[in-house]
Amino acid sequence: MDAFNRLFEMTSFRELFSDPGVIIMLSLGVLLLYLGIRKKYEPLLLVPIGFGLILANLPGAGMGIVPDELVEIEGDRYKNLIEIARDHGIMNFIYYSLIKTGFLPPLIFMGVGALTDFGPMLRNLRLALFGAAAQLGIFTVFLGAIAVGFTPQEAGSLGIIGGGDGPTAIYISIILAPHLLGPIAIAAYSYMALVPMIIPPVVKALCTKKELHINMKEMDKKYPSKREIKNLNAAKIAFPIVMGIVISLFVPTAVPLIGMLMFGNLVKELGVITGRLSSAASGPILNTATIFLGLAVGASMTSATFLDLRTLGIIAGGFIAFSISIAGGIIAVKIYNTFAKKKINPLIGATGLSAVPMASRVANEIAVKYDNRNHILQYCMASNISGVIGSAVAAGVLISFLG
Repeated sequence: MDAFNRLFEMTSFRELFSDPGVIIMLSLGVLLLYLGIRKKYEPLLLVPIGFGLILANLPGAGMGIVPDELVEIEGDRYKNLIEIARDHGIMNFIYYSLIKTGFLPPLIFMGVGALTDFGPMLRNLRLALFGAAAQLGIFTVFLGAIAVGFTPQEAGSLGIIGGGDGPTAIYISIILAPHLLGPIAIAAYSYMALVPMIIPPVVKALCTKKELHINMKEMDKKYPSKREIKNLNAAKIAFPIVMGIVISLFVPTAVPLIGMLMFGNLVKELGVITGRLSSAASGPILNTATIFLGLAVGASMTSATFLDLRTLGIIAGGFIAFSISIAGGIIAVKIYNTFAKKKINPLIGATGLSAVPMASRVANEIAVKYDNRNHILQYCMASNISGVIGSAVAAGVLISFLG
């Protein structure tokens, strides 16, 4: 019997059933895996986040991220990485070396830049304005979160969910509210994955059938552009260089994200001469960064830090921010159409989110549903891509004021 008792003590069944929060968190991890695997909602991120969440909440495994107080020595000094790995395990080593330092989100932006074509935006620059208008949800929820009791730093991290950009939400949370990193990351990526379910009802509530029938190609024929880019390839090479410098002058705190985004895009546009760099940025580097980011973010979601009323507030606030951002882009288009002869389909405004290219695909599917000749994907991408830049700039502004 003594041997059986010792074997039972070796297991973690007692801890598993003594804390209902552990059961809840393990169930949430399984749900995220289901959404990523079965429903294919952002599987590249929801699968590692979900699995990291399960690892963090397995009783006795010691895989959860510990709070800063446990790795502090005195004041702002922390244990070195060897001590963190020895005392708190591999997941804390990954978190404090790669996440806490803000190292991985810029790497992911570099990979995103290497996968992004700014051509649609350069050919339709006026449509890029609606990507800026779609950042309305960020600042609206930021003010609302302060009003209901969040600190300005927490409100900034919550509001950035409205930009529809997971790496940006993680980056700003690391700097402003690291204790909310888990729920903010989950909310950001969950709503990005649910874009096909969020955009249609907002569009239906704000747009008329007449507006949704606006055919962009017919508008281009009726009102042809007077200014054509003669050398688009040269413009695409110059754009990341010029944009990186301009943004650094106005919002220097946005440079870690924007700078890496523009660098990744530059090595892509240079073609063969930097092809190996582009392949590395968009392939092995991006994939490795995504794995470690997802696992570490999931591991930060222990039952002690996740199961509270603030988490519910973050989930609700993130949804509101997402919806307001979509509405902001649509309303901006409707205002523009009031004064312009060349009308724009409001669906283009709905893609001002940074959820590239899913938001554009969803908007195009809605347009084709109303008119099977009305393919607006390339126009949506102009607004969608500008949303990536807009959300990073908005994050830089919030960090400048609150960091």
